[in-house]
Amino acid sequence: MLERLQRRLGLQTIPGVFFTSAGMAVLFVIFAIPFDAEVSGFFGVLTGWVARNLGWFYILSVTSLLLFLLALAVSRYGAIRLGSDDSRPDYSNLTWFTMLFAAGIGTILMFWGVAEPISHFSAPPFAGVRAGSEQAASDAMTVSLYHFGLHTWTIFAMPGLAIGYFAYRHNLPMRISSLFYPILGDRAFGPWGWAVDVIAVLGTLFGVATSLGLGTLQLNSGLSYLFGIPSTGMVQVLLIAVIACIAATSVALGLDKGVRRLSQLNILLAVLLVLFVVVFGPTVHIAEGMVQSVGDYLDALPWLAFWTESFRETDWQRQWTLFYWAWTISWAPYVGIFIARISRGRTIREFVAGVLFAPTAFTVVWFGVFGLSAINVEMNGQVALAEQVQQDPSVAIFAFLEAFPLAELASLLSVVIIIIFFTTSSDSASLVIDLLTRREDQPSLIRQRIFWAAAQGVIAASLLLAGGLDALQNVITSLGLPFCVLLLFMAVALFRALRADYRGYSVSELVQGRAFPEVEAVTVPKEENQDVQ
Repeated sequence: MLERLQRRLGLQTIPGVFFTSAGMAVLFVIFAIPFDAEVSGFFGVLTGWVARNLGWFYILSVTSLLLFLLALAVSRYGAIRLGSDDSRPDYSNLTWFTMLFAAGIGTILMFWGVAEPISHFSAPPFAGVRAGSEQAASDAMTVSLYHFGLHTWTIFAMPGLAIGYFAYRHNLPMRISSLFYPILGDRAFGPWGWAVDVIAVLGTLFGVATSLGLGTLQLNSGLSYLFGIPSTGMVQVLLIAVIACIAATSVALGLDKGVRRLSQLNILLAVLLVLFVVVFGPTVHIAEGMVQSVGDYLDALPWLAFWTESFRETDWQRQWTLFYWAWTISWAPYVGIFIARISRGRTIREFVAGVLFAPTAFTVVWFGVFGLSAINVEMNGQVALAEQVQQDPSVAIFAFLEAFPLAELASLLSVVIIIIFFTTSSDSASLVIDLLTRREDQPSLIRQRIFWAAAQGVIAASLLLAGGLDALQNVITSLGLPFCVLLLFMAVALFRALRADYRGYSVSELVQGRAFPEVEAVTVPKEENQDVQ
């Protein structure tokens, strides 16, 4: 039946994955709009249960994956390439970095670069720390770097590495289900594999929709500051519609013409904004604080990575760490596949070092510039940042820029950066979702990519109307859990394949199971056979 519907609509998809994912997304929107209060309440209760009972699982899982990746990089497997032994990277290091960063957490840094340090500075997360004190400032920077540093990029690097390895070295389809072939065998290409891909598609849809929702809130605040446009739900829906149209145009152009050029432009604009704050802000304080913040972060990382608030039952970790981990995990399928697509030819050691440390270094600079400057502005009483952030975190960067000369021009630049980050996140996600929902031998149709770009916008609008920032946080914290489990299985599958690869087994022996003597051999389905030979 689904195949007949696909032919009638003129689509090129895996019907079980495409229509199941699209149908569940449509059902959510149908129920979320008329029953916004009920939907918001349901996810609020579900999130509370997850935080109370499984918060430790999020914390332990992400930290374990970080240790696993570092161990792989320094192990004998680190020299294995994502491709044949003689393959080399498709992109230069600079281009590679700008593309993975812009499609990763650019939107998030724009939203939280000022808001998070100021939030922790005015309301310290640790007991016994006085708000507004020197210790509060130090802790605020440490926690911010913890949330956006190595742990965040671990969540992106894990699927990116596994996908790149299986796709480029063993010619498996570039889908999340392919990563489980060493575990599932031929079931990875049937209903079991489709279920994995559906989870990946839904996680991507809601994860990107959450980012679009946050970006819209911030964009609305910027336009209100610059032009007096009111901050209302209808204005935000209109903004999402406009940005979705821009993203649809970019996604129609494809990876090289659309995403790459926008990514490079946005990094240049982001660096320009950073230099503006450094030049007109407390330059020496930023430099000193940045050095100290790195030391504080590295010093606190061993215990902070396992901190679960077990002796201090508050709601802080649910609102911050668990939300970030779940949000990032929901992005993991899309960012992972996107990073894999631009990482062909790199060794595992190069991949792990680049994806973990290069963006983390930029994050240190970003928070060092914006976070330390914002704390300095608050301590000197130039702008009542803490009060404004507490009321509405989306206004943080615009309120912060009021303390600088040329504030309106800087705010306008920030709006442009937000729009482009917004666009690169949406169009790269659409490209990846389309990849997940069709076979490798099927063409990528523009209308399918545009459909997924539109779906992200509609879901983002539904979440905003259903409760704004609280609804965004609650939905993501709940829905990130299934893919967190998949990430752990992904690590197991990758390790089994690397062990076989290092022992010299051929590709056919690997995919047929003969490289794993402890399990029975499996047979590749005929319809996918050309993808794994």
